[in-house]
Amino acid sequence: MEKKCGTLYGIGVGPGDPDLITMKAVKVLGQVDIVFAAASTKNHHSLAMDIARPHIPESTPVELLRFPMTRDKSETRRAWTANARRIVDELEAGRDAAFLTLGDSLTYSTFGYLMTFVKARAPHLRVLPVPGITSYQAAACRLNTPLVEGEGTMMVTSGATGGDRLRALSRKPETVVFLKAYRNLPDICAALAECGDYSYCVGVKNCGHPSEEIVTDVEQLCRQAPDYWTLVIAKKNASHEPAAD
Repeated sequence: MEKKCGTLYGIGVGPGDPDLITMKAVKVLGQVDIVFAAASTKNHHSLAMDIARPHIPESTPVELLRFPMTRDKSETRRAWTANARRIVDELEAGRDAAFLTLGDSLTYSTFGYLMTFVKARAPHLRVLPVPGITSYQAAACRLNTPLVEGEGTMMVTSGATGGDRLRALSRKPETVVFLKAYRNLPDICAALAECGDYSYCVGVKNCGHPSEEIVTDVEQLCRQAPDYWTLVIAKKNASHEPAAD
């Protein structure tokens, strides 16, 4: 008799507001045998777990998998391999598992990398991503600003390389979103200024969290202490104004 293996669900829990977790995510969390989430090797905290915890039955075990915050690729690969092995062990024992990730499960997500390692180790296993609301979608709603309309184009990029991705484009999109702008905010703002067409530029810190902050003055934003969870939405010829508190 063929052994039944479990399924891995990659669950996007949304950007931070607990009300933005999807009904499908809640349903899956109520059915799986174990729930995993990522945490830094420097602490024991998972924001994704905090968001999802009200929907996880008390009897369901939860486990934080450690990921180092380092540029050392060999150390990073060892962590990914070990964590993938841990999940595969559960699945091959016939248990369904969920892995929690902030935002959407396959948009700049930890789960996207983890899925690659799991599939490389055990291609026979079933992996099902569950989509979630991204931070920039939630921010656009918070700002009461359409992201893109009509025949317009939009670029979503990491802020890790500053404004270089925008500078490299010969034809600039109507909307640009920089995620995790962090320490590169000054260069991102400089790139937007160089283009000259982006009349609307707003920064959002910690979207969906109690500490959420909306900054409409980008120069002020650049002077503030950098925050990892900062995103920037810039639009050409935009007439929409941020929503009032």
